[in-house]
Amino acid sequence: MERKTGKNTSKKNSSKKVIKINENFNSQNFIYVKKLKLIFIVVILIFILLTGRLAFLQFVQGTYLKEQAYNQQTINQIISPKRGSIYDSTGTILATSASVDTITINPGKIKDSKSNDPIKTKDLKEKVAKAFSEIFELDYDETLAKVNSDSQVETIAKKVEQEKVDKLKAWMKENKVSVGINIDEDTKRYYPYNTVLSQVLGSCGSDNQGLSGIEFEWESTLSGTPGKIVSSKSAKQEEIPNAEETYIPAENGSDLTLTIDFNIQSIVEQYLKQAVEDNSCENGGSCIVMDPKTGDILAMATYPNYDLNQPFTPNEYLAKTYNSLSSDEKNDSIYKMWSNKSVSELYEPGSVFKLITAATALEENITTTDKASDFYCGGAEDVNGISVSCWASNPHLHQTLRQSLEHSCNPAFIQLGTRIGTATLYKYYKAFGFFDKTGVDLLGEASSIFKEESTVIPIERATMSFGQRFSITPLQMVTAISAIANDGVLMKPRIVKSITNSDTGAVTTIDPEEVRQVISSETASQVKSMMESVVEDGTGFRGGVTGYTVGGKTGTSEPMPGREEIDGYVASYVAISPVEDTQVVLLLTLYKPPKSNHQGGTLAGPVVSQMLTKILPYLGIPSNDTNSDDSDLITVPEVRNKTIAEAEKILKEKGFTVNISTSNDKNSTTVIDQVPKPGATLSNGSIIMLYDQDARTSTTVPDLTGKSKYQSTTELKNANLNIDIDGTGIVVSQDPPKGSIVDAGTVVKVTLRKSGDSY
Repeated sequence: MERKTGKNTSKKNSSKKVIKINENFNSQNFIYVKKLKLIFIVVILIFILLTGRLAFLQFVQGTYLKEQAYNQQTINQIISPKRGSIYDSTGTILATSASVDTITINPGKIKDSKSNDPIKTKDLKEKVAKAFSEIFELDYDETLAKVNSDSQVETIAKKVEQEKVDKLKAWMKENKVSVGINIDEDTKRYYPYNTVLSQVLGSCGSDNQGLSGIEFEWESTLSGTPGKIVSSKSAKQEEIPNAEETYIPAENGSDLTLTIDFNIQSIVEQYLKQAVEDNSCENGGSCIVMDPKTGDILAMATYPNYDLNQPFTPNEYLAKTYNSLSSDEKNDSIYKMWSNKSVSELYEPGSVFKLITAATALEENITTTDKASDFYCGGAEDVNGISVSCWASNPHLHQTLRQSLEHSCNPAFIQLGTRIGTATLYKYYKAFGFFDKTGVDLLGEASSIFKEESTVIPIERATMSFGQRFSITPLQMVTAISAIANDGVLMKPRIVKSITNSDTGAVTTIDPEEVRQVISSETASQVKSMMESVVEDGTGFRGGVTGYTVGGKTGTSEPMPGREEIDGYVASYVAISPVEDTQVVLLLTLYKPPKSNHQGGTLAGPVVSQMLTKILPYLGIPSNDTNSDDSDLITVPEVRNKTIAEAEKILKEKGFTVNISTSNDKNSTTVIDQVPKPGATLSNGSIIMLYDQDARTSTTVPDLTGKSKYQSTTELKNANLNIDIDGTGIVVSQDPPKGSIVDAGTVVKVTLRKSGDSY
């Protein structure tokens, strides 16, 4: 049965037909595979995006995020450095920083800490805002907005005086508010003398940053480096108790010591103010006093000045029109008020510049100081068909260079400029520093304006020869004249003398800087001699000072055509004193005086005399006034029969210069004779000859006729002779007469007279 059944089954299976299916075959398993592939691709893309995002956060935003995390996890309390003080050369404080406080708040911490009731917190914030507005005189709504702010810190008031801080502390104690209000120590810039040296010092803003003047120019030195205290805070932005704290101390700013002398500055400002106001100078005035040997600026003043403690408050001159100005005009006028005329503003120097032309001619051996009839003034000079008039109504006729300078004669200097030539003039303009900034460490030094040398035509050379149609700064002018006063050596102007590290006390000295030798000492001496003649017998006679030798030069420059109503005339006067050993150079400049009275000699001369009358004695420069009081003279003591060493010591202590005619030992050799004899009265520095035998040193008396006091004194001193002066002006007689053979040390009496008060 089983086999049969098997055979039938086999047959049955073998007889089945194979059916072909022509349609697509869809399997559920295939669908699952496709989904897996899609998911895998999505996962890969997400992984790539996440990797890219991580890379972006790590490498692109890493530093920023690190800072953000640090800021969220730390509290940085800034420690303000104390700004360095500024002193004058005598130790007087000109600018200092007083301790004040800054009031800040943490708005989020001002809340009702007991109940955390929003209504009570709102009431507290309003109460705090009201207290702030009343104590510090602030707008209530603006203050409330700060108290309700979402910021971590808001500043309520800066530079608060102690009285108001005490009121706030009392209020906080009374109302039991101790969290969220911060009283941080700060400093406020303070200027003890208000307006003194205002345009030079400059002032500071509310954040103690320099706004102008030395405060701005020396900002990095004065400001110092802030410190900070770093501590940790929790996620709730609260300080973590007992957390590690990092303290980085502040580095205080360094102190500056200026070359300015407060006493000289005060003298200059007093008389400058008087000059501007008395002479109705619409555009104000400026004055510089310089030590020519070092380039030190002893005083630098601009008037009108302003109150350094209120730098944005218009001075009395600006206040007259301030409210009528637009917003931009108000800003411009404040910056103009801050401007230092001596450094930042240009002017045409006028006849003061004739000293440069004269020095150039003498250095180039084009002329000499006293060559007769070297120049001729017929009242005007023709320059290629253009007539240039002399200022004087009466022609000066034939003149020497000295007389031309005394008369301030334009035609004479036009002739001299022609002889010198443009190329040589420009060579010396460059040497004297007129083409470059002086390099003084003050803000905003202006650059001079000259025509290109190759484009200068004869009429332009003519006007330049007497100081017009080019522009320089007063500082450039006084620096050049100081070179003449300093035996021809140009010095860089110096305003900062030393820097003191206020933390360590270390002092860095800024030494005087020699620029170059511009002219020889011989030429400089000749120019100084002519400057003295200008004061003794020329247009500068109003600048003289009794008891002192003063050299000077007046200046009056005309405005450019078409700018008469804007610029007006400029009246100026430059002076040196003492002439023989100059220690002071002073330049006074007055801007836009009345048309009816604008001459430098008339306006500026008397003011210069007033200034020097106070400055010279203050500096300890002895008076040589032999006519006013015998107490100014020194009586020659008896030193005969003493050893030469003893006699020399006695005479030098009295103030005499000692010349000894011996080759023997001074400690054992006795003085046999002396010239002048005991009992004679002489000025300080006079020569005493000491002899140990009968032999005498003789010398020839030079011809002093027509010479100035400075020239006469110099020539006699070179001949080992002394001088006794009567009068002022030029020498009209002398005793002994010229050519006399006399003993060295003999006193020559000279009589000086003015030839007339030349204007």
